[in-house]
Amino acid sequence: MCGIVGYIGSREAAPILLEGLKRLEYRGYDSAGMALVDNDEILIRRSLGKLSALEALLRKKPLTGALGIGHTRWATHGRPSETNAHPHKAGKIALIHNGIIENHRQLRKELASHGHTFKSETDTEIAAHLIQQFTFDGMDFVDAVRAAMNRIEGSNAIVVVCQDRPDVLVGARVGSPIVLGIGEGENFLASDIPAIMGQTRRVMFLDDGEMAVLKRDGINIFNFGGGPVKREAKTVMWTPSMAEKGFHKHFMQKEIHEQPRAVADTLSGRVAPGLGRVSLTDAGMEPAMLRDVKKATIVACGTAYHAALIGKLFIEEIARLPVEVDIASEFRYRDPIINRGDLLILISQSGETTDTLAALEEGREKGAKILSICNTIDSSIARKSDAVLYTHAGPEIGVAATKTFVTQLAAVHMLALHLAEVRKKMPPEAISAAVDDLVRVPHYMETVLGTEKHMIALAEKYHRAQDFLFLGRGLNYPIALEGALKLKEISYIHAEGYPAGEMKHGPIALIDEKMPVVVLVTPGKHYEKVFSNLEEVKARGGKVIAVAPEGDEAVARESDDLVLIPPVQYHLTPYLYTIPLQLLAYHIADLRGTDIDQPRNLAKSVTVE
Repeated sequence: MCGIVGYIGSREAAPILLEGLKRLEYRGYDSAGMALVDNDEILIRRSLGKLSALEALLRKKPLTGALGIGHTRWATHGRPSETNAHPHKAGKIALIHNGIIENHRQLRKELASHGHTFKSETDTEIAAHLIQQFTFDGMDFVDAVRAAMNRIEGSNAIVVVCQDRPDVLVGARVGSPIVLGIGEGENFLASDIPAIMGQTRRVMFLDDGEMAVLKRDGINIFNFGGGPVKREAKTVMWTPSMAEKGFHKHFMQKEIHEQPRAVADTLSGRVAPGLGRVSLTDAGMEPAMLRDVKKATIVACGTAYHAALIGKLFIEEIARLPVEVDIASEFRYRDPIINRGDLLILISQSGETTDTLAALEEGREKGAKILSICNTIDSSIARKSDAVLYTHAGPEIGVAATKTFVTQLAAVHMLALHLAEVRKKMPPEAISAAVDDLVRVPHYMETVLGTEKHMIALAEKYHRAQDFLFLGRGLNYPIALEGALKLKEISYIHAEGYPAGEMKHGPIALIDEKMPVVVLVTPGKHYEKVFSNLEEVKARGGKVIAVAPEGDEAVARESDDLVLIPPVQYHLTPYLYTIPLQLLAYHIADLRGTDIDQPRNLAKSVTVE
């Protein structure tokens, strides 16, 4: 969750580090800091709160130097405070850290017996003192970092500078991500690609158990045993402008409007009008990998879990393959029944989610075939998978997932159609018709974005509500969950998503004239049942906000407010019904004055338990 940036070169490091940290604000943080090496001295500036506080401090007390590290902290050990903010210093060592050092108590006790004293409550400071102790024992700085990483337990990434080695920046990882940026006469390091997007597009990624030694003229990678590692550089196609707000007030609003483009990019090259089938050769999925699969399990967290629930229905209904869905943090601890040859599908925007990574390892140990759906190229989950179906949403800066969610839907939808073809569960003409429908989704999404003015009016009407209920059935029950989650995340209003058929098993007791109820009415087999649920809400005085197909006069008569959606084939409804709920949550949050792009206590990528 913490943001990490490092720089070594010939330019002043402070502005580069600060810009990189700003690009990582979406990860969530409570304090920030920076350390620069200059004239054989390490100087540190730290502050509580937003980066603006650190920026103000740097104006008062500037830092100079061409080697430095910067950090935004999300508290795990020790309360948010300036003292607990990173970087932490031990003698000639300064260090920033992302993760949790699980054996920090044991190491603290051991180091204290050697005379070390600690100023903070953090586990991070332990790592700085541990490296210092190894240098006391006669080790070279780089060897001391390696030795420390071999002692530290847990999922961690550290970046270290030493005032006696102003020519070197060292980064190391086990679990938590590190990306290396390659420049001309300068090099960069960060926890995520956006931090260095404005500086370079040539990158390399550290794998678990590896460390990088950055100098001005090059980067060397080693494993924790000291052996050299060869790594090819990759070119990231994202551009800095892709991370700018443009004319939108918040990144989240911009990213909601980018969804048609994001889905089109994810479909591009894989489906096309007249193609008649889905081609997933770029994902590395050979037909033999899928043909004989007896069961699939989809594992994810948060919004990706809602995509997984829809993925289950897509795959079962289209490809007739049984699917289980599990939350990653539950899956990893329950000794799941995974048989050799089963398909384990992991959905993660970042590809670095700790619980999902652990689920991957669990599945691999049990002999599963691993397929990941990720938005981040060469992420940890992607590298460890047998096949990777990349979404092409581009960088998503807002913490609340929007375009990454709908591109995940597109990915599992294509996978379902591909499975149906490989397993011969649908005739070619039916697959061709479904592909043609899928290609039209971006156009339909553009149409639904035209409801924004109406959603602003609804937000003005309902933004003072304290509770919301979202109801849906079938494919749109997970959309009800997602709508409730978006509202909770960014407006801080209590909201629940529920299967409409379960309303009588509890939620109906909450309904009164103060309770807005969003009802997702879709055509098809669920229509009459959901309409009946809508009438039950009205009978109890609830305020009904219905999302329904254009031309549905019966729903219009029974609703207090109506959002109209183009009538589409049932499997396309989740893409379209998602957008009004995102817009409603966004504009309610805007009216309530919350921090939409960086909601309190939340982070974009959950890389610690």
